[in-house]
Amino acid sequence: MSNESPPSVNPAGHSGLLGNALALISAVADFFESRLALAAKESKSAAVQILILIGCIVFAAALCVMGYVFLIVSAIAGLAHLAGTSWPWIALIVGLVHFIIALVLLLIARSRITKPLFRDTVDELKKDREWLRNLNQSTS
Repeated sequence: MSNESPPSVNPAGHSGLLGNALALISAVADFFESRLALAAKESKSAAVQILILIGCIVFAAALCVMGYVFLIVSAIAGLAHLAGTSWPWIALIVGLVHFIIALVLLLIARSRITKPLFRDTVDELKKDREWLRNLNQSTS
């Protein structure tokens, strides 16, 4: 009995490098699993809130369009009554004014869209490409 070695017992309760590595990986996996579960739960409620928001915006836009139409129809009827003319002529003039305003807005949008976006970023990327070309030529 005296030549038997005592069983190796780690008094601190550590299980070695492999055990600690597995425990760390398990803890990290549990951490990310719990965070993903929380994100999934919150994303469902966020999706409902976004759908309600989109519905309210679409409905408000539809009501604004209808209100605009009623406003224009009322203005046409009122102008026709004040001018003592038939309403189709006033409606034609109002329609032409709307088309002219739309044309002006499209021309403004066209002039704004021809200006390049992210000009500084594009310039920096061109400099980077030129530097890479020079780098490749100098190493050859």
